[in-house]
Amino acid sequence: MRGGKAGIIFRGSMFTFKASLWDISSTVFHVPDDPLVKPEPREPGFACCAPTEPSTGLDTSASSQRGKTTSCTMPSKVPLLLLSLLSWFGTSHCCLQDPASAYRFTGAVCRLTYPAAVVLNEKTTKVIEAAFQHARYPSMKGEKSLLFIGKVMYGLDNLEIHNLSIGQSAFELHPGEGIAMEISNVSAVFKGTIHYGYGSWLVNFGHSVDFEIDSQIDLGINPKLYCGDGKVAADTTDCYLNFHKLRLHLQGDKEPNWLKKLFTDFITLTVKLVIKGQICKEINKAANILADFIQDTAEQFLTDGDISVDIGITAAPVITANYIESYHKGLTKYNNKIAVINESVFHPSQLTEDRMIYFWISDQFLNPMLKAAHQDGRFQLNVSGEELTTLLRTNLSTAMPEFIRKCLLDSASPELRLWSSSVPYLNSSILGTTIWVQASGQLHCESQGTPVLFFQTSMAVDITTSYVNKKVLLQGHPTEISVFRAELPLQDQQLYDEALEFIKEAVVKIGTPKVLSVLGVELTRLLDKQGLYQFDLFNPEVLPRDGFVVIQMDFGFPHHLLVEFLKRTLQ
Repeated sequence: MRGGKAGIIFRGSMFTFKASLWDISSTVFHVPDDPLVKPEPREPGFACCAPTEPSTGLDTSASSQRGKTTSCTMPSKVPLLLLSLLSWFGTSHCCLQDPASAYRFTGAVCRLTYPAAVVLNEKTTKVIEAAFQHARYPSMKGEKSLLFIGKVMYGLDNLEIHNLSIGQSAFELHPGEGIAMEISNVSAVFKGTIHYGYGSWLVNFGHSVDFEIDSQIDLGINPKLYCGDGKVAADTTDCYLNFHKLRLHLQGDKEPNWLKKLFTDFITLTVKLVIKGQICKEINKAANILADFIQDTAEQFLTDGDISVDIGITAAPVITANYIESYHKGLTKYNNKIAVINESVFHPSQLTEDRMIYFWISDQFLNPMLKAAHQDGRFQLNVSGEELTTLLRTNLSTAMPEFIRKCLLDSASPELRLWSSSVPYLNSSILGTTIWVQASGQLHCESQGTPVLFFQTSMAVDITTSYVNKKVLLQGHPTEISVFRAELPLQDQQLYDEALEFIKEAVVKIGTPKVLSVLGVELTRLLDKQGLYQFDLFNPEVLPRDGFVVIQMDFGFPHHLLVEFLKRTLQ
């Protein structure tokens, strides 16, 4: 999210609300002192393993991790589109060997089920086509001694691929091992030029002939998933080609039969190896480009202003017969500080296999994002003029104080300024997601510097989040509210009784819906800015659970993302 402000993030709220259940990674600060929230103190921890350099946590306790050092080395990067969604996570330097031991450091989990892998596999053929079309084949030379003729020297140049078509792509998930991918009935015509000469006296080739090779190939790839340099990575060295047909056509077929047989043998023995080596090399290259492309896109999606997220993985992905699951730190970074997760409650049993993709997001992922947004001044909202007047015309059971009525009637540009005055705190449970916050407000008449009203309120709001018609919708129900300070600065006096009741009722019936509406619009705008609207998301659901939130949905892979990737590959 480069450009504007971050993560969620709307400039405002009388009550601060959660950054984004739709962001894909984040972490946890410790809850600030708050009249409504008194959490238990938490011990410091580090997500996955210690950094190679000292780091400063958004929670000051992260300093206890200084001086620890670990290193890991794993193979290359993510292979094909089947693995692309997993690459939306990942910048870190090491992983724990046992996924179960990494759960407590995990802020976000992505589970890609078999039906999702089927959708992604359908796009894999486009990547394979790009790998074939952009392979560069080296020139090849050889020589052979023939009876009566002597030495025959030959070379093959300018090998290019034409008329490529791919029959079908299939895959299997092998539990605990990797992914078996087979691309069958790859038909292609290779064109080039053969230079040749014969006779022991020959120093340079004396003849040349253009040729075509009709081929039919099956391609197999067995990528093994690892934690490589803190990312979802894959070793794609297990790559093979089976040639069902490899037929040489010399231009005009006017050359001697013995020469054609010689070149056919040459093609059979040599070109197969070269084609295999270059195609597998190009597939690995395409996989690396895809991993980098998806990673760059993910980092951009999760970065805005000074707020970003470390989405490195805490352990190697797990593969079962029904899904691929990856585990991510989700550590919020702000102003050179990084959050800490060490008490995550993830367990694989918390996710099902009924939908195509699941995002498991810890409260320890969301709270640091809220803290960073608050510290960055993201939660502010100004309402003025006719909009403010219209809002305050809402029928309330408590009478409007006269000084407010006078401000609205006599002022040409009344303005209400609202902002979060403490770090919001979010808690998810099976009953819903609740956010506690303190907010402050000022009512200004005209453009005078001193407000006619200043108030502070503490409240708890139960939040329901949905994503309908590519829009974020937030609904809230205040469960606790208190106005603990209200005064008239111009008269230097406190407000009591009925005036306080009016403010409290206005906050509940006017302020909460307005803030949630604005926040929903801003969240939608930010997600649109990152291109989420281009994805086909089917029946997305946000389900709060005890200490975490599950986002589950079906999807269609966005064609534009594949096009952009292939454009990069073509460069």
